[in-house]
Amino acid sequence: MVNPGEYKIMILDNGAFHKAKSLIIPDNIALLFLPPYSPELNPAEKIWRHIKRKFTNRIFKSLDELSAFITEAITRLSANTVKSTCAFDYIFQHHFWSN
Repeated sequence: MVNPGEYKIMILDNGAFHKAKSLIIPDNIALLFLPPYSPELNPAEKIWRHIKRKFTNRIFKSLDELSAFITEAITRLSANTVKSTCAFDYIFQHHFWSN
């Protein structure tokens, strides 16, 4: 739900595209960057590892075929799979993750 009155903090890795000078960040959003070279702090890295296993050693005839395969793999992720895959101890110890 979009609520312009809320202040949001987005946690990002250090990808260059997250720091593009052309980005327009609204006043109610702050960007908090993870330290460089710290994939252990980024739950998205665990999801990517989970998805990569599904297409290791497969050959795709086109980028469209690869895109469709990845889209399907992401669509099939359940909330429980995401929670269990991203189960970093620091998240659960500090109650950052809610049901």
